[in-house]
Amino acid sequence: MKQNQQQMLNYVNSVSFAVTEANLYLDTHPCDQEALDYFRHYNKLRGKALKEYADAYGPLTLDTNSNCSDTWEWVQNPWPWQTGGDC
Repeated sequence: MKQNQQQMLNYVNSVSFAVTEANLYLDTHPCDQEALDYFRHYNKLRGKALKEYADAYGPLTLDTNSNCSDTWEWVQNPWPWQTGGDC
């Protein structure tokens, strides 16, 4: 089932939250192998989700702005909190 933009953004936010929380935990528990595996798993899901979102709706982060074109497209699409763009 194809997700709409809001569903994709919610998923990106969910996996990003998991990555951030695992990152904070690992800052104080760097030898916790289970936490490191958790971080790696969700970081991989986050990267995939960001790429899929960027392919469908434009990049959310600079590192997903990989479209090689003649213009800087980072600012061409509406931001996720906007309903439309003027470009």
